[in-house]
Amino acid sequence: MVVTAASGPPIMVNSCTGKMGHSTAEAVVRAGLTLVPYSLTGQSEAVAVGNVGVSGIPVELVGPTERQAALDRIRSRYPDLIVVDYTLPTAVNENAAFYCANKLPFVMGTTGGDRERLAADVAAADSYAVIAPNMGKQIVAFQTMMEMMADRFPGCFSGYSMTVAESHQRTKVDTSGTAKAVVASFNKMGLQFGEDEIEKVRDAEQQIARMGVPERAVDSGHAFHTYTLTSPDGSVVLEFKHNVCGREVYAEGTVDACLFLHRQIQSGADKKLYNMIDVLSAGVMR
Repeated sequence: MVVTAASGPPIMVNSCTGKMGHSTAEAVVRAGLTLVPYSLTGQSEAVAVGNVGVSGIPVELVGPTERQAALDRIRSRYPDLIVVDYTLPTAVNENAAFYCANKLPFVMGTTGGDRERLAADVAAADSYAVIAPNMGKQIVAFQTMMEMMADRFPGCFSGYSMTVAESHQRTKVDTSGTAKAVVASFNKMGLQFGEDEIEKVRDAEQQIARMGVPERAVDSGHAFHTYTLTSPDGSVVLEFKHNVCGREVYAEGTVDACLFLHRQIQSGADKKLYNMIDVLSAGVMR
């Protein structure tokens, strides 16, 4: 039986066992879309994805050795399938290569990996994809404003120094991709700040006392970023912050990205590789 969704594409989330993947799967259900009951992971046990107000949906986990055969079966039932990837930084490039080899449209929210290779592989494969280090719509809007400021006022912070601290739950091992992007914008404004200078705050005591993270959000999911710029003589200090508790903002943005990508595919768009700025610019988010 072929399954179709009148209001949008069926979505498979890899990996539902992770906190971000699980949150996104729940957002798919909340949106009234079809959550494909499979997830490509490195594990074998089944999990249940919460269906808001209804019973849980059992999701079958598919290991690496079975994924090609499983994908062939899944696509025969869900021909308009879109995949969401929230796996591990070490799996980014391998997973993307698998999606591209199968001409499988995907939304990549996983950070890390070789990002230049990722973009090059997707472009070479001529595959539809949305790739972004941050799926939170409002945070991406802030990030975009920084980039617009950099284009409009290059060198405006020449001579200034900067410190950057980003706090996430201790399970996030890599440096925030959003922090890296914002730093790149500030560097266009005249700073000379290296990505390796971004401070990763993962100690719970510092997160609470210094960064202001609520205790309930220390391990359950948060993203607190502070960018502090200081003039050469110390007479001017500017501070930019964006603080998020929970994962819902990213999960909802991921669903918007899936709907956007589905529309681009349905319209036969010539452009195939997108980011969240493209999703924002389309102006059709929920």
